[in-house]
Amino acid sequence: MPKRYQNLDEVGTNKTLVEIWKCLRERWSKSKDLSIHIPRADERNVEELKKNRTKTSYTWIGHSSFLLQMKGLNILTDPVFAKYLGFSKRLISPGLSIDELPEIDIVVISHGHYDHLEFSTLRRLKGEPTYYVPAGLNLLFQKKGLHRVEEANWWDTFQHQDLTIHFVPAQHWTRRSLFDTNTSHWGGWVLESDEETNYFVGDTGYFRGFQEIGKKFTLDTVFMPIGSYEPEWFTYASHINPEDAVKAFVELQAKTFVPMHYGTYRLADDTGPEALARLLHEWKRCQLPEHQLFVMKVGETVFKR
Repeated sequence: MPKRYQNLDEVGTNKTLVEIWKCLRERWSKSKDLSIHIPRADERNVEELKKNRTKTSYTWIGHSSFLLQMKGLNILTDPVFAKYLGFSKRLISPGLSIDELPEIDIVVISHGHYDHLEFSTLRRLKGEPTYYVPAGLNLLFQKKGLHRVEEANWWDTFQHQDLTIHFVPAQHWTRRSLFDTNTSHWGGWVLESDEETNYFVGDTGYFRGFQEIGKKFTLDTVFMPIGSYEPEWFTYASHINPEDAVKAFVELQAKTFVPMHYGTYRLADDTGPEALARLLHEWKRCQLPEHQLFVMKVGETVFKR
C-alpha cells in the first residue's frame, strides 16, 4: 500500500460526486468574458538572460513557471509549456520559448498535477538540471529517464553550490491517475543565498503554515498564486483567493509580492483579469505600499542587481 500524504491539521480536499456535479453546473450557468487576456511584455531580454551569470533576475513564463537567476544559477519553477491541459487551451503563449531558455541548472517542482509537472517540457530543457521534487515523485522521474533527482519532505534542506534550497509546506493535494491520489507530496520552495531569499509558493489554499514560514525566513520576493479559486466553496482548501493571498503575504513579512497562477490556463471559473482586479482592490483596501506589489507581464524580466 503506497503512502498517502496529508495537509497540516489533516485538512482534506476530497470532493463528492455531488459536489463535483454542482461545481460543473455552476460553470455551465456562468457567462464569462474570455476575450480579455492578461498583458504580455512587448520586449524580452532573451540574449541578456542567456549570458547572465552575475545578476539576480526573474522572468515570468506564465502560470507558475518562472526563470529565476540567482548566484549564477538558472532555475525553473514548475516549467509547463503545454498548449493544452486536457480540454483547457493555453490562453497566452509562454513568455520565453524552450529554445530561448539558457542552460538550466535547477528545476523545482511543487507537486505532480499536470499544470505544474509536464515531462515533455522537462525532456526538452537544455543543460543537465537537478530536479528538486516532493517526496513520492522520484520513482516517476526515474521511469521517465530523468535521474538527477533530489526528493524532499517538508522542511528538508539542500545545498546547491551557493544556494540553499528548502522545501516548505503548502495546503493542496495531487493526482496524476485514478489510483495515485496523494501518493506524492506538495509544497513550496524557499531559495536562499547570502544576498536574498525568494519563496516560490507553488499551489495552495490559505493555511497556518504561512505564519511559520514567515518566522523561519527573512523573505525578499514571494511568488504567490492568486487564481483558480472559483467557485470558492469548492476550491477554498486547495487554491488561495486574491484576498487570502494578500493576508498570507502580510503574515510572511516579505518585501515584494509577485502574483502568479492566473491568466494562462482557465482551470476554474475565474478569469485572469478578475483575479488581478481583486488582488489590486484588496491591496488598496489594506493600504499596503504600492512598491511592494509587482504585477508582471508574461515574458517580463526583472533584474535586481
